Amino acid sequence: MKNDSWNLALRFMANVSGWIAFPVIIGLFLGKWLDRKFNSEPWLFLATIAVCFLFSLYGLGVNALKEFKQAEKEYEDNKQEVSEKNKNQENGGRNYS
Repeated sequence: MKNDSWNLALRFMANVSGWIAFPVIIGLFLGKWLDRKFNSEPWLFLATIAVCFLFSLYGLGVNALKEFKQAEKEYEDNKQEVSEKNKNQENGGRNYS
């Protein structure tokens, strides 16, 4: 169980890091390239970084909601499992259902 929580935490951190880093890195290179092509330094660079930042925020929000729903489902499943286990112990280990 402890290993599962570490896996969940590491997966969540990898997703968050990806949503922060990749769009900004793409925006950095795209913005610099557009500025050189259209000789508009630094305006297209700043615009692409702003768009990528908004894209990152959206992705983080969607990802966080998905993770929270999954964590809530796992919590409810564990709670139900513990409840059934306690009920089984009260019946002397006999399952009458």
